Amino acid sequence: MPAAPRIAPNQLFAPEDWAPFRARSAVAGPLLVVHCWGVIALAVALGIWIPWLIPLSIMIIGTRQLGLAILMHEAAHGGLSRNLTLNDFLGHWLCAVPVGASLNNYRPYHLSHHRFAQQAEDPDLILSAPFPVSPASLRRKLIRDLTGQTFFKQRALLPLAALRGRQAARATDDHAYEALVTGRSILPFVLVNAGMLAGFAAAGVWWAYFVLWLLPMATWFPMVTRIRNIAEHACVEGSAADAFRAARTTRANWLERAFIAPYWVNFHAEHHLFMWVNSYNLPLLHEKLREKGLLDRMEVAPGYLSVLREASGRPAPPASPQARSAMRQLRTSPNHRNLTADVYRRLERGTGRDEQSRSSSAHTLRQASL
Repeated sequence: MPAAPRIAPNQLFAPEDWAPFRARSAVAGPLLVVHCWGVIALAVALGIWIPWLIPLSIMIIGTRQLGLAILMHEAAHGGLSRNLTLNDFLGHWLCAVPVGASLNNYRPYHLSHHRFAQQAEDPDLILSAPFPVSPASLRRKLIRDLTGQTFFKQRALLPLAALRGRQAARATDDHAYEALVTGRSILPFVLVNAGMLAGFAAAGVWWAYFVLWLLPMATWFPMVTRIRNIAEHACVEGSAADAFRAARTTRANWLERAFIAPYWVNFHAEHHLFMWVNSYNLPLLHEKLREKGLLDRMEVAPGYLSVLREASGRPAPPASPQARSAMRQLRTSPNHRNLTADVYRRLERGTGRDEQSRSSSAHTLRQASL
């Protein structure tokens, strides 16, 4: 399949209007990394000094652990520093490794996602293709995240399977990219976290590593990562023909920015339009597109709650005979979870059926893999 459609900046902007978006600050990226770790340090101190505020600290720290992953994403696009060596050092050692990721592995994976956004070859399509799901299904996913089940699978079961030489199953209800990069960066993750544990122990608060670093990583971080993934691409249609439809932008209030979507990650449609624009310039890019009357072409949600409602609120149409047959094959196959999202797309594009039947078949296949 051809790459996802693209649009050149000069099709929308005069050179003088586009110039601010081409500039890269020498200090903004490093300051964002310092800010992220500073917020984490303050939240840790808050939890140590006022123990009854530990739940608040866990939410703040878990969101900033997502912030580290977002800044790794920024580094994958060369956005943390104009100096590529410094960019990669910050993105890998100070952002990716502490949360179990690897910039070197993530970058080619992620750029492939941009090249084939929402197409069958998109490695992230598995994260959005199952949606919409039922409210009960979404609730189960979020409960698995908050109770540490997702973390245990990603950080224990999948790496163990990789060490034993087995291919980890691709499941539609897990964060595939996190499982991928975590499984390839076990040793750096363990070493850095062992150093953090030693630091907490030297300060006489060894317990804080488990309660105020590991626990947020095992609970809040997976949940907000899932919400981020859903908001970015789930239930967005039309990407095969229109570059403006590759992703969703979600308007975020201060509370959502503090606990769900740090560092302008909510401006995802703008990011897919022009992926080399720095994250801190995305709000301005959003305003410029609004001034040009182009937001109507984009998927823009009023908030994260509305996105979750859409992702979990569409009723399932009656299953077609073809879908029921495919579902039986899926359930009896030992490798049914290895199906990739292009199966859904091929079924949706199947011939000899009307639109409702195709939609029904695709929805039933998705439910079969949940």
